[in-house]
Amino acid sequence: MPRFGLLLSALLIGCAVPTLPHPANFVAEAVPPVPAGLAEELDPYLNLGGAGFKGWDSKGRAAVVSTRIGNASHLHRMTAPTGKRSALTRGPEPVRYGWFQPGGTRLAFLSDKGGDENYQLLVTDAADAKAKPVRLTDGKSRNTDPWWSKDGTKIAWASNRRNGKDSDILVADLAAPAKTRTLVTGSSPGWSPTGWSPDGRWLLARQSVSIERTRLHKVDLATGKLSEVTPAGAPHQFSHVRIAEDGKAAYALSTLGGDFLRPVRIDLEARSARALAGAPDWDCEELEVSGDGRRLAVIVNVDGRSELRCWEIPSGRPLPAPALRPGVISDLAFRPESHEVGFTLNSEDSPSDAWSADLDSGVLTRWTDRTSKPKVEVRTPESQIVRVRSFDGEQVPCLVYLPDPAKFPGRRPAIMIFHGGPEGQSRPGFRGGMLYYLDRLGVALIYPNVRGSSGYGRRYLNLDNGVRRGDAVKDVGAVLSWVADHPRVDPSRVASYGGSYGGFMCLASLAEYPDRFSCGVDIVGVTNMVTMLEQTSDYRRAARRAEYGDERKPEVRAALESVAPARNAGRIRDPLLIVHGRNDPRVPVAEAERMRDALRARGGTVWYLVADDEGHGFAKKPNADHQARVTALFLREHLLGP
Repeated sequence: MPRFGLLLSALLIGCAVPTLPHPANFVAEAVPPVPAGLAEELDPYLNLGGAGFKGWDSKGRAAVVSTRIGNASHLHRMTAPTGKRSALTRGPEPVRYGWFQPGGTRLAFLSDKGGDENYQLLVTDAADAKAKPVRLTDGKSRNTDPWWSKDGTKIAWASNRRNGKDSDILVADLAAPAKTRTLVTGSSPGWSPTGWSPDGRWLLARQSVSIERTRLHKVDLATGKLSEVTPAGAPHQFSHVRIAEDGKAAYALSTLGGDFLRPVRIDLEARSARALAGAPDWDCEELEVSGDGRRLAVIVNVDGRSELRCWEIPSGRPLPAPALRPGVISDLAFRPESHEVGFTLNSEDSPSDAWSADLDSGVLTRWTDRTSKPKVEVRTPESQIVRVRSFDGEQVPCLVYLPDPAKFPGRRPAIMIFHGGPEGQSRPGFRGGMLYYLDRLGVALIYPNVRGSSGYGRRYLNLDNGVRRGDAVKDVGAVLSWVADHPRVDPSRVASYGGSYGGFMCLASLAEYPDRFSCGVDIVGVTNMVTMLEQTSDYRRAARRAEYGDERKPEVRAALESVAPARNAGRIRDPLLIVHGRNDPRVPVAEAERMRDALRARGGTVWYLVADDEGHGFAKKPNADHQARVTALFLREHLLGP
């Protein structure tokens, strides 16, 4: 045990150091209590603010934003930028998104319980402070993608209530919300509504067949009849599909005609599609059409940083768009009766906040300014983007944050942080609690975007599919070689860290390079893709097989088993912290138990932390804070040492 750990243990045994007990809703095995002084030192970095844009009120210029009430995030209305917020939702469970009834006062929103991701659809009257939400769903199924009809009288959504696996499209009339109608009986989990026709006589349905193939259908509201409108030709992906031009066309992001997701116009009658001129050679991420159908706004991911682009409809002519401060934008939505588009902006020097941009005047408006003033000064450096040549010549993009050389000279310890997904991407933005390690402890942060990451085109995204899963782990070896040659990073003190698929990468890297890491932090991680695919929620399995590989095929199963950390636990010699949520519907907690047991069987050092009221990641503030404190304690002992 490092000397820091011996000293800590001695102090705790002698009761010389005040400590914080583990909360009653946690299972904590082999995890020491957190010293109160460490919590006090870390907490300023866990309370740096943040808010999100979530839409517009249907009447007037009022934004819907997400900020925390007590321990959970909820929706609020703001009638003036940086003004007073009035709560629209409340309760112990977080509410992340809401949709106002067109022309009305009702708000539809989704909420789950304990992180189980079985979202329930509720409607409340935002004009009545005493109104109680009315639940439109059964209380136990998974419900997603709600869409109001243009006149605000009906709402459609996707639900797996029939068998827990396949997605049906349901419709409720707000005049009789209890009488829910099944409009489409889906044959797979991939069905969802994506908008109503202007006259309310049909809606557009999206059927996700695989990660590479999408089918689009018109659904007659009176008869439920499906009419396919997918553009003819080779299969392509279509996402963020939006109806426009009085129902004659739709706009979407698609891989049509190239490697990148770009905006396309779909002629719904001719079943044809064409890419819009002026799109850059980078992936686009979100797309929205203004209420009058005259403007198209698109978020473009340019090497990790977001740009806002604009086109005129129906001409498809590119238009100027306001330049935004460098960062990552999301949650795009047009204000009714305007060309003002709202969004969330996360920049490296500021937590997420709600913003809007008027596409006609170019005026930018900041709606929230939730940056807290911490008790300590926090330095927020910009990232460097470096590209590391891997074993086969592929270039692996990495974000790198280095501590202040004046405060922390010489070679410094590092945390290598793997994103989830696999179709995720580590991007420049506010690092939040990770600034504690960078700013307070002088630890470098390295975020590899190994093959399989999004943002760099379909070719790079597909390089890790199926039997090639191990190639992503080989990329880590190239990044470790880069670390060894860097004059500011200490290759003898590197921690492996990741969540979800990033947890798999964390564990697989510890097994593949046991002599090149000091310790690991696995958060809701996959420990064996075969068992995860067999035990994950039914509605997720088909989509995950399309990405990870079909474990029912012998050659794929053998490849996945060969890189499974739980099967390679005998090669892991570094201390490990395992964090999980009891209600995780994506990666069952059995994955964490399997890894814990395999390491303990060979005498490994394992800290095991499970929250009983969380799912795939910790959403409740006290739980997230406790996880952060335990993680800091673990890394201070096993990465920093004495």
